[in-house]
Amino acid sequence: MASQQHEYVLRTVEERGIRFIRLWFTDVLGFLKSFAITPAELETAFEEGMQFDGSAIDGFSRIQEADMLARPDPASFQILPSKDGVARMFCNIVTPDGDTFQGDPRSVLQRNLDRAADLGFSFYVGPEVEYFYFEDSGPEPKALDRGGYFDLTPLDVAQEYRRTTIMALESLGIPVELSHHEVSPSQHELDLRYTDALSMADNLMTTRLIVKEIAMEHGIYATFMPKPLEGTDGTGLHLHLSLFEGDRNAFHDADAENGLSVVARGFIAGLLRHGREITAVTNQWVNSYKRLVDGFEAPAHLTWARNNKSALIRVPRPKKGKATSTRIEYRAPDPACNPYLAFSVILAAGLAGVERGYELGPETTENLFDTSSPQRARAPRLPETLSAALDAMEESELVTEALGDHVFEWFLRNKRKEWDRYQQHVSRFELEEYLPIL
Repeated sequence: MASQQHEYVLRTVEERGIRFIRLWFTDVLGFLKSFAITPAELETAFEEGMQFDGSAIDGFSRIQEADMLARPDPASFQILPSKDGVARMFCNIVTPDGDTFQGDPRSVLQRNLDRAADLGFSFYVGPEVEYFYFEDSGPEPKALDRGGYFDLTPLDVAQEYRRTTIMALESLGIPVELSHHEVSPSQHELDLRYTDALSMADNLMTTRLIVKEIAMEHGIYATFMPKPLEGTDGTGLHLHLSLFEGDRNAFHDADAENGLSVVARGFIAGLLRHGREITAVTNQWVNSYKRLVDGFEAPAHLTWARNNKSALIRVPRPKKGKATSTRIEYRAPDPACNPYLAFSVILAAGLAGVERGYELGPETTENLFDTSSPQRARAPRLPETLSAALDAMEESELVTEALGDHVFEWFLRNKRKEWDRYQQHVSRFELEEYLPIL
């Protein structure tokens, strides 16, 4: 199969006159990295990998272990839109000896997917990707509109930007099921059609880049920052998740209550039990925790429910007569996470619930956005700061195993430094609140 894919790429590059192939990968934090090769180097890249300086990439190797090889995945080959003669492929990172590099986020996800496959499962993800358009990237965000949910003209002035973005994504083989204006001013959403988790992680990295590039072409700025505007809802990455056994949706059981199988209930229970431990990965920035607060449409408590978006995990009603649409929606993550690592810890938590037979407690029946809700008062809470999330992660055997020692230790160390810098910062709130009176 690999050789057939290699041949397809080589033939397409020649027939389409491709002059440069960009090799893409991410650092541990999820920032996209790239270098370009010419078609003359493509066969060597497939057979041996292309050497680069790994010590220049955050979370990769030390100076004395600098040499790394980027080995392109031919299944990810796409010709980039609006870039004459340029294509791209995502890469796995290997050592000069040909071993998988333990600091490569894409390989981390592949390892977790292999573990799921050993249990007979394949993991599928369908994300709702939210983001903001602003006039520029300055420290005082300037919204383009005052629109709300599903607003069109004249409030939704960015519909043309979304349309152009969708056309670019679909030319890259990334189908968009739905797009609309979100609840906050200048906030937007793209719902990507579900696919296997590795392809979706690649698709999310591509989507973030395309959204930003299209915005720049129109002289504006797009951001996936979780909470750029005070007093409005932040930006989430709601993930629709399912496990399949072959062609059968393992989350569906027509004879079970609510149609949820034992596997589905165990998966939900695993996410709830390990939810605090994985939040530092699914919500990896100091700013992420400005979104996970009371008073807005983001989950703050470890709960589940059917068709209740105030819960952390929502079970949408499946389409009538379509068992394959049975899924759960995990609502905590934000789109600034590293999707390879986020999918890894989410899958690990869910599988722990399936393998260990975790019991799923009763569902939430109240609106947890209501501060007077008795169920809300009793429900355990997600971490309220990055520091608290890192404390929970540091004690987690599950996250350590899911990420591997290299990524786990580097991630913790980097994020502790981020928290320390934040602790030293004197914010505008403090100056406005205290300087005039103290």
